[in-house]
Amino acid sequence: MPELPEVETTRRGLEPLLVGRHITRAVVRNAALRWPVAPELTTHLPGARIESVQRRAKYLLLATDRGHLLLHLGMSGSLRVLPAGTPALRHDHVDILLDDGQCLRLRDPRRFGSILFAGDTPAAHALLARLGPEPLELDTEALGAHLHAASRGRRAAVKLFLMDSGVVVGVGNIYASEALFRAGIRPNKPASALSRPACRRVAAAIQAVLTEAITAGGTTLRDFSNSDGLPGYFAQELSVYGRAGAPCRACGTPIREQRLGQRSTFWCPVCQR
Repeated sequence: MPELPEVETTRRGLEPLLVGRHITRAVVRNAALRWPVAPELTTHLPGARIESVQRRAKYLLLATDRGHLLLHLGMSGSLRVLPAGTPALRHDHVDILLDDGQCLRLRDPRRFGSILFAGDTPAAHALLARLGPEPLELDTEALGAHLHAASRGRRAAVKLFLMDSGVVVGVGNIYASEALFRAGIRPNKPASALSRPACRRVAAAIQAVLTEAITAGGTTLRDFSNSDGLPGYFAQELSVYGRAGAPCRACGTPIREQRLGQRSTFWCPVCQR
């Protein structure tokens, strides 16, 4: 599933192409995504001016003068801006046509993505209301203090704790593994066992790995592509994720793999304690 850096890469690619444009109409070829495509897309938003392209966690928010569209890419979705007359392929489910002759096209082979209407107050939407803070919008001290406070009494493994979007958003499977490696903390350690200094290390590692991944354009994951149709390249820099049995880049010890919360987890038994 695309993680925060992939979604932020998409947002940055789309923003200059969409802001200031007006929606002329929408073509919905298949409304049966994870949830039905918002009917407001065809009934309420034609004529609306796009004012900004925002991101909250792994969601994209298309802010217009008539309300917000809330988009999620699911496991295989991608968004591209194309000439409106570009022939649609099998999995091109929705086109949002623009006043410059272009269209924003959602392609989603697995149909786990979504296009919902969040009105004028998207923070109150059920999918966003209980989300934790954005890790890149706090300084390291504040994020570390937040993680320490939230981890008190939490018996869950620290990796699962970090992947809980109610604690902090955008730290998915790949980046949780990478951040814990950088922080020197084993992923199966109970969250409640983290000290204040450890939480600060984790905070700094999360911020560093997400920032580097955004700069690199996200991580290549199967059929995900950014808005230019180009894959990200951060996968070339991964230290532990997907490297079971390979030597640790720091100490040479074989990387181990285990299942935590039904997700593959990778770590170095020497560098992570």
